Amino acid sequence: MTEPPVKQQTTNAFYGQAVASFAVSIAAVSVGIGYLDASAWVRGFLGIAVLYLTTSAFTLAKVIRDRQDAVQIVSRVDQARVDKLLAEHDPFAKP
Repeated sequence: MTEPPVKQQTTNAFYGQAVASFAVSIAAVSVGIGYLDASAWVRGFLGIAVLYLTTSAFTLAKVIRDRQDAVQIVSRVDQARVDKLLAEHDPFAKP
């Protein structure tokens, strides 16, 4: 039989780094847009564009993760079927 794959967990430090990086990048872009020498309409458009880009990135990451999870589940079900067939098969049984 095969061993189940080891589920990889991220560490708290990696999670904290990812959250801090996201917060710093959003803050930096917001400050940059705020100090931009342009009209309020241009700054507003850039702000909305940044929000749209951020939500799109989160959605894309979720879709990729969901697709990967679905492939792993189907793979596990298929592997369980093969394991069951192999366990029930007796090569020395007479037909």
